[in-house]
Amino acid sequence: MTRVAVLTGGSTPERDVALAGAGQVVAALRTRDYDVTVVDTVDGVLSLSEEKRRLVPVGKTPPTLDDLAALAARELGAELTELEPIAEADVVFVVLHGRQGEGGEMQGLLETAGLTYAGSDPVGSSLAMDKNEAKRLFRDAGIPTAPWEMWPASDDAVAALGLPLIVKPSRVGSSVGLTVVRDIAELDAAVREARVYDDDIMLEAYATGSEYTVGILGDEALAVGEIIPSHEIFDYECKYTPGMTQEIFPADIPDALADELRRIGLESHRALRLRDFSRVDFRIGADGSPYVLEANTLPGLTATSLLPQSAAAVGIPFEELCDRICRLALSRREAGTKPAPEA
Repeated sequence: MTRVAVLTGGSTPERDVALAGAGQVVAALRTRDYDVTVVDTVDGVLSLSEEKRRLVPVGKTPPTLDDLAALAARELGAELTELEPIAEADVVFVVLHGRQGEGGEMQGLLETAGLTYAGSDPVGSSLAMDKNEAKRLFRDAGIPTAPWEMWPASDDAVAALGLPLIVKPSRVGSSVGLTVVRDIAELDAAVREARVYDDDIMLEAYATGSEYTVGILGDEALAVGEIIPSHEIFDYECKYTPGMTQEIFPADIPDALADELRRIGLESHRALRLRDFSRVDFRIGADGSPYVLEANTLPGLTATSLLPQSAAAVGIPFEELCDRICRLALSRREAGTKPAPEA
């Protein structure tokens, strides 16, 4: 029986998101007869009773900074790779979010230990997590992305971006610390809010049109979905509170636009040197053109998350999606190599 260690938890603002996703990944893999163990990066191997208690739905708000600081003090770090379920796993299925899981840190630990894991390698993870570097690569590859500046920015640079303006941490996901600035007098407060979560702050022109997403599995773009949040933006509450967002898969859009979004999504995945799976998000600009917002190397993996919905719309149920992600990683193990994806 194939042994899988689902590595989850963490001490980022997206800890609860990771735990909720892990709960459903674990259940899905067990239906496919994998021998699954859950490991929390903070508290180590979870028993079945601990799984039931911790792997629960996401709340309306992220954990407090005090809670995160307490969790960070207990992080196992490199000791994780010495735990038997990790060291002896045929594949490590990483269900972590934020810089710790998506920024390449965990992938680097697993690489150093010679372990096989699902998802992008440290380089691809780091490139995608840093929104500034990702947008530079998109621009260099001819992939459309909204204009941006990094803080501090001159008055002229800010004026060129226009209002409304998105202010967000460069290396945090789930819209944590993000503010829509409609009056320039709000800018300093928005920067302070973003700086709670990251020292690198991005100012981005706000594309006011519809929001779309497309999942990537292997080297294939899946179905395009449209995201219609109850709030002005697809914020943390809308992302993780049932009923707060309409998510339409496949999106009810012209075939030409769907094809273009799939093409750009796959190009974005390749430009960042990602592998196995990802999800690429878009907004439509005032000129009617799609702009890539970001690529997610470890997108949400509950059965109702966006990547699983993108897969389901092309006939891949959640259990099969998780199985296929494992098999993509196992194919590298069986080949005895860890080839980098084509740029």
